[in-house]
Amino acid sequence: MASNPVSKLTEEQYLAMERAAEFKSEFLDGVMYAMSGGSLQHSALQRNIISQLDAKLQGSQCQVYTSDLRVRVSGRMYAYPDISVVCGKPALADSQNDVLLNPIVIFEVLSPSTEHYDRGVKFHLYRTIESLQEYILVNQDKIMVEQYVRGDAKTWILHDLQNPDDELRMESIHAALPLRRIYDGVDFAS
Repeated sequence: MASNPVSKLTEEQYLAMERAAEFKSEFLDGVMYAMSGGSLQHSALQRNIISQLDAKLQGSQCQVYTSDLRVRVSGRMYAYPDISVVCGKPALADSQNDVLLNPIVIFEVLSPSTEHYDRGVKFHLYRTIESLQEYILVNQDKIMVEQYVRGDAKTWILHDLQNPDDELRMESIHAALPLRRIYDGVDFAS
């Protein structure tokens, strides 16, 4: 018996469907993947990072964006990072103003269902974004932040932070966040 091949979506088809949808979906290699909600810890970490970054970047040329803003990684991938930072004028894909092209920092809060993807395929493709200087993974189950900083075209340097007294220093945006503030109020027992 012959099987019916699954047809892949084009970027244009994905964007048309996504813009009309009531929920968010990421796009990878012609397939849409519905996004699920996050945990209490995930939400608290996202809130803490956004509020701290917003305060630190006041008066600078950098802006913080939430996971509601889609990022075009390449023709293969569109994603909704947990947090994106842009310095200077945001480059947008079209007049819809809903697809960012030039993030300088991306944060992903790791969850059990996405950790492998965030560390693997997603990071591999994020590295192709020319503007991206720092990729930061935040663990929601313990105090642990992994910061990848672009060295050159083929090198990313890892800074592994696990002490509440450590400070996440983001040279690309001239900001630093103490891990104690990132994890403020996060209950690992929940």
